[in-house]
Amino acid sequence: MDVIEFIQPIVAKVSVENLLAAGLLFATALVCALIAYLRTAETYSLAEFFEFALPREVMTHPSARADLLFYVTRKAIMPFLLIPAGVTFVVGVGYATNRVLGTVFGIDQPVFGAPGPVTVVVFTATMLLAYDLSYYLYHTAQHRYPFLWELHKVHHSAEVMVGITKDRVHPLDELMNRAWDGVIPGICFGIWSLLALNPVELTVFGINVYIMRNILMMDFVRHTHFKISFGPLNRVILCPHWHQLHHSTAPEHYDKNFGLLFSFWDRLFGTLCVPKPDEDFKFGLVDRDVADYQSLSGLYVLPLKKMGRRIARRVRRLRGVPAQPRPGA
Repeated sequence: MDVIEFIQPIVAKVSVENLLAAGLLFATALVCALIAYLRTAETYSLAEFFEFALPREVMTHPSARADLLFYVTRKAIMPFLLIPAGVTFVVGVGYATNRVLGTVFGIDQPVFGAPGPVTVVVFTATMLLAYDLSYYLYHTAQHRYPFLWELHKVHHSAEVMVGITKDRVHPLDELMNRAWDGVIPGICFGIWSLLALNPVELTVFGINVYIMRNILMMDFVRHTHFKISFGPLNRVILCPHWHQLHHSTAPEHYDKNFGLLFSFWDRLFGTLCVPKPDEDFKFGLVDRDVADYQSLSGLYVLPLKKMGRRIARRVRRLRGVPAQPRPGA
């Protein structure tokens, strides 16, 4: 393979849309850092701003180094796992929904034909709600069921938040999440395919609305120390500061603020917790082995080992085999 053949696939991914999305993401993070700095600093200087935005004790923390290593290796692994899976699950459930409901109601052609502007907007809104509800339910299950929690602990093991902490998610956890995402959004898409011919997502300045969602929900910023609140909009949109509370080790903050984009799911299901203005949090796990999660082995392999032990204990209980005593017990 020569240099041209190697570079071509990379260049193909660097589209105007991707560059614009990356620019908006960077600009959003920079503006949020500036707002948070201006709200807390007594004197202003460029050097102090960079120290606030990139504090040495955070950027050199073992958790931050683990985030960087995990981010790089995960980016290399995930495309092979999730590109086919993410499409297959939604399309598969959507097609099944289309066939079943089409047969039951005798619909063989889209009811409204080609989608107009109003249809596109309503379709996009309902799909966003479907994806957000799907995320909320799976996220809640990650905290309620020990088997899923062993994987989700990877994300909560971060002791400092450095933006890319948002991608501190075990590949198996991500794959299972994508599989679950095929259910509610897949059913929603299947219903829409009976209503409109080839419904497409709304775009804003040529950027897909789901990319815009990722920028507006500030997934990068919510995994930093910037205490950004949206004021009255917090009733609808989950602001970064409220999500930072979700990572808190304080007992009163456990199992709170599960939402992704919208905050009303937490209010509806009784899991909302509103932090005090400028409230600080200690991040991480209260487990004794939290330090073991600050390496690639701890982030990739340790959760699988713990899941394996849980499965083995469950199998032994089902077979009526007494539990093995712990060493030194």
